Amino acid sequence: MRIAVLASPDSWYLRDLRRAAVGVAEIVACTFSDLSARLGAVPGARVAAGDTPLSGCDAVIVRSMPAGTLEQVVFRMDALARVRQQGTLVLNPPRALEIAIDKYLALAQLADAGLRVPATVTCQTAAEARVAYEQLGGDVVIKPLFGSEGRGITRVSDPVLADRAFRLLEQLGTVLYLQQFVPHDGLDLRALVLGDQVVAMRRRNPDDWRTNVSRGAVAERVELDESLRRTALTAARAVGAPLAGVDLLPARDGTVYVLEVNAVPGWKALARTHQRDIARDVLDYLHVAQSMSSAPE
Repeated sequence: MRIAVLASPDSWYLRDLRRAAVGVAEIVACTFSDLSARLGAVPGARVAAGDTPLSGCDAVIVRSMPAGTLEQVVFRMDALARVRQQGTLVLNPPRALEIAIDKYLALAQLADAGLRVPATVTCQTAAEARVAYEQLGGDVVIKPLFGSEGRGITRVSDPVLADRAFRLLEQLGTVLYLQQFVPHDGLDLRALVLGDQVVAMRRRNPDDWRTNVSRGAVAERVELDESLRRTALTAARAVGAPLAGVDLLPARDGTVYVLEVNAVPGWKALARTHQRDIARDVLDYLHVAQSMSSAPE
């Protein structure tokens, strides 16, 4: 197989996939900034990343979602959709990427799938955010609509500080995304979904209510029971992502909430915790999916 990987040149995941691909697949490194498209009578009509025609690859793995202007982001997703339309596997599909990167849209999909999500209000004015703050119990987590790994997340339980934060965000022209703080014991679950497989770890952080490994949480191997496994699979399918990182939060009252789904999930800590070659799992999944898609009817 020839697999294009959209990633930064120094990505650990690019190196890990290259390691796992030795003797199995050819990995071609690409970047989103190099995407271009030609239509009509232009020589070499295609979607390409630099000199690599993506439709000439067996699969494309998206391993980064760099910031860009609205035009750049829309074009990148359109280009990936075109590549997929022409028969190349894209992991994850562009629509799944679009849904998962938008916390409001992803949470709406999760709720519509019957999953329990924290009480959340998304609005655009400080005045409405202040009303929502009271409705959510006066203890909220403010999150950027786009973002991951806990960056830009703030917990606010003081009304004066809340007002200041809301006014600042309104002045910056951002969307205000407020989520009721769910009391928990300093741990959550990260489930990596790959097709029908689910591999999970428990993340503990005694020093911070945020449980991201990048913020000092300790990862522990865990086997999910059937109920939690079904929850993780349902969450991934709700956003249309065959490869997904699903964050599950067990509350102190025993309720398990689905916080979000990451469609460009990391697996470094998970692979180390389980002593499992997840990069090879990804390549095996693509090989099977590609074989099935090319099989005669």
